[in-house]
Amino acid sequence: MWYANILETIGNTPLVKLNSITKQVKGTILAKIETSNPGNSIKDRMAVKMITDAEDAGLLLPGGTIIEGTSGNTGMGLAIAAVIKGYKCIFTTTDKQSKEKIDALRAFGAEVIVCPTNVDPTDPRSYYSVSSRLQREIPNAWKANQYDNPSNALAHYEQTGPEIWAQTEGKITHLVVGVGTGGTISGTARYLREQNPAIKVWGIDTYGSVFKKYKETGEFDKNEIYPYITEGIGEDFLPQNVDFSLIDLFEKVSDKDAALMTREIARKEGIFAGNSAGAALAGLMQLKDSLTADDVVVVIFHDHGSRYMGKMYNEDWLRERGFLADEKLTAASILKKRGDQAIVMADVEQSVLETFNTMKSLNISQIPVTQQGMVIGKVTESDILHALLENPTVKSAAVQTIISSPFPFVDLNTSIDKISSLINKDTQAVLVEDSYGKINIITQYDIINAISES
Repeated sequence: MWYANILETIGNTPLVKLNSITKQVKGTILAKIETSNPGNSIKDRMAVKMITDAEDAGLLLPGGTIIEGTSGNTGMGLAIAAVIKGYKCIFTTTDKQSKEKIDALRAFGAEVIVCPTNVDPTDPRSYYSVSSRLQREIPNAWKANQYDNPSNALAHYEQTGPEIWAQTEGKITHLVVGVGTGGTISGTARYLREQNPAIKVWGIDTYGSVFKKYKETGEFDKNEIYPYITEGIGEDFLPQNVDFSLIDLFEKVSDKDAALMTREIARKEGIFAGNSAGAALAGLMQLKDSLTADDVVVVIFHDHGSRYMGKMYNEDWLRERGFLADEKLTAASILKKRGDQAIVMADVEQSVLETFNTMKSLNISQIPVTQQGMVIGKVTESDILHALLENPTVKSAAVQTIISSPFPFVDLNTSIDKISSLINKDTQAVLVEDSYGKINIITQYDIINAISES
């Protein structure tokens, strides 16, 4: 047997029991692994449904252009369908999305426009507004509008819900879903509730999103809105596809807990899932005391881990945000091992000779150069030697005449691997500002000493 095209392989994704992370949780915890879709995410389902319904309604004509504001996964589903059906694609996305997601969209021939995250949805620079403007300006263009398009939720009513009901033999008691556009949770929940009205539906939200407070109070509170890192869930507005009447409660999960759980899923369950899966499972773990031994819980694992290699699966990225425990040496631990050490700097107005004498007396081979307290460059023994060989009178000149580019600054959480990669024959040290605002220097000697003591 074979399929006529790749779109026919969408759906019928496996339901897998979780065993390690949830071993202390009462009940049976099952993950709906949507990464087996051709676009590696659950969004393939609704992307094709939205296109098909638009074609049937005469909204999307042959040779047309599909436009959408997308964090990546919906765009991937739309792009794959567009390849098969012969459409062009233009996507707008935010600058918080992973590079892997954007590169994947471009791999299918889509044009991707990156817009700022931290602006109001009505701002003309937002990825919502830009996509709407393009739809108006480009002839024969159709905007999928996944947030308000009823075909989004309908895809899950027709596909995801029936699959889960059949795979659990009607035994499902809880559905746990990270909520973004609302299509997955609303469509799936509506079908499941029609089969068994007692099924509990838990939506997972993130800090910086409006869903939880709106569900609990009916108030749209703009004070709830602030930038967050977690991808794929949460919003700063209310999509029409979020049917709050079908969702029993929202549970908020922090960026840190979502990121670390994403890694735990791979390490403890062998499932390479994305950030929203980490958030969903972390949310379930926060609610675990509400479960009984007879419960059958289905958690949606929306997308694939390969789209987060530069983020949740990158230890330096995690350390820079303070998400990862200090398993390896970092700038902070190197400074702690070395102990407090005053950093010597040269002012730009000092002479070359004066600067060299300072270096000589302290037995150091490089020195940062400051102007009004700000580090603007550095001078090394080599810089001074080369300058004197070219012109011996330069010794009386201000040191600013021979400075080279400054040492790079690193964060206290920067790993020793990252620091080492920055040090070479031209850059023999890095600078780090500690929690008190004091500038410190880390040299090759400091790194070697820290490694030897660990």
